[in-house]
Amino acid sequence: MARQAARAPSAASPSLLSIGQVLARLTPEFPDLSSSKLRFLEERGLIAPARTQSGYRKFSPDDLERLRVVLGMQRDHYLPLKVIKAYLADLDAGLNPPMPGSGAGGPSMLPTGRRFKRADLLREAGATAELLDDAVAASIITPADVYGEESLTVLKALVELGRNGIEPRHLRGFRAAAEREIGLIETALVPIARRNEVSSRAKSAELAREIAGQLDVVRGSIIRSSLSRLQS
Repeated sequence: MARQAARAPSAASPSLLSIGQVLARLTPEFPDLSSSKLRFLEERGLIAPARTQSGYRKFSPDDLERLRVVLGMQRDHYLPLKVIKAYLADLDAGLNPPMPGSGAGGPSMLPTGRRFKRADLLREAGATAELLDDAVAASIITPADVYGEESLTVLKALVELGRNGIEPRHLRGFRAAAEREIGLIETALVPIARRNEVSSRAKSAELAREIAGQLDVVRGSIIRSSLSRLQS
C-alpha cells in the first residue's frame, strides 16, 4: 500500500523533485548525469521514482540519496549495475552486506568518494610531491586540481612499490596496455552506438564497465599464474 501511495504523489508533496531538479542537484557532483541516464537506471531497476497521474517522474529525498550511492559506486569503484543492484537489494532487505569487492562489512549506505586537493592527496598517501609529479609524467595519474579516491589508491600503491625499487617510470607500459584495452572496449560498443537510442549512452557506459570488469578478471588470472611460476 505504501508503495502504491508513493507511486501516486499528491500535489501537496513539496519534497518530491522533478527530473530537472534532480539533475540540478546532482550534476555538480556527477557531471555526466543526464535525463536519459536517469531513465536508464529506472529501466534497470536501480531506482523507482513515483509517478504523477500525468506520468511525470517524481523523486523523493530517499531516491536522491539512492542515486548518489549508485552514481558514486559507479564513479569511484567502477562497479557494473548488476553488482550495485544486488548490493542495494541486500540493503533493502535489512542486511549489512560488504561493499562489493572489499571483502569486509560495509556501511548501511555508501558515501560518495572523497575529493582531495594536491596537498591533501600527498598527506593522505604519505607521498612526496616528486612521486606524484613522476606518476603524472608517466601517465599513471591524471593531473587535476582535485583528485579522487582512485588517485589516492594508486598513489598509495606507488609509495609501497617505491620501497621495493619500482618507480613510476618503470610502469609506463601500463598506460599503453590500458589504451589497448580501451580500444577493445570501444570496438565492442560500436553496435550500441549505432542504435541511436535515447538510452544508448547510458547502456554504453554500463557495458563498458562490465567489459572492463571481465578484463580485470583475465588480467588478474594471468598475473596469478605468472606468480605461481615464480614461486615454484
